[in-house]
Amino acid sequence: MAWVLIVCSLVLVWVACLCKILHGSSSSLRNSFLNTGGAFHKRNVLLVIAHPDDESMFFSPTISYLTSTGHNLHVLCLSTGDADGKGNIRKEELYQACAILKVPLQQVKILDHPDLQDGFGRVWNHTLLANIIEEEIMSYGIDSIITFDYYGVSGHCNHRDVHYGVCKVLNDASQGNIEAWELVSTNVLRKYSGPLDIWLSILHAMQQSGEVMHCLLNQHPQKSFLAMAQHSSQWVWFRKLFVAFSSYTYVNTLRKIKCL
Repeated sequence: MAWVLIVCSLVLVWVACLCKILHGSSSSLRNSFLNTGGAFHKRNVLLVIAHPDDESMFFSPTISYLTSTGHNLHVLCLSTGDADGKGNIRKEELYQACAILKVPLQQVKILDHPDLQDGFGRVWNHTLLANIIEEEIMSYGIDSIITFDYYGVSGHCNHRDVHYGVCKVLNDASQGNIEAWELVSTNVLRKYSGPLDIWLSILHAMQQSGEVMHCLLNQHPQKSFLAMAQHSSQWVWFRKLFVAFSSYTYVNTLRKIKCL
């Protein structure tokens, strides 16, 4: 009997968290990101990822916020994810996922550089990454960048290299006007707590200045499932479970990058 009460309690808490997420559109935490002094100013934002499906697995709350609030989002994917020889397939899947996420397809760029190939143990040159990112900044008048933090959510070396590539751009004095944000990695318990993590994420963000950290709730978590399902070559049972139970489906905590 006790286990029934425990299960029912967990279900009620889960539902309460989902209700909080769906109500999150009016939250001051959500509305203040990238807005100066509370006034809306359209930004040209560059989301830099390593592989097709990173956008759906990790950044969908951020993408939802940016597209729904009128910011101009560009996605730069630095590889086709060809570790298993499915690069061409995964490239098309990313375009399909971005269509679900309301990112204009002409603003999605996917690279297939010989020195930026997907895989654990494949180290990406940070100077090369910085040059590519800087070219995107100059081409599209980018004033804000969003990417992984130094751990890269899963610890994947390609995610981490992307972070350091962005840092190298920021350390260039000529790009001093660029504002950059990193997706905060969490511990395993929080990572797989689903919508339950929104409370810790909100509390963490509230303890920080809005100038250095923001918490973005995903108004439409069902879109994350639909977007990730477009990556049919990757849509195996354990990734379905990941999207259901990952806190990154429901909330993103972004922290301003400060590089030396």
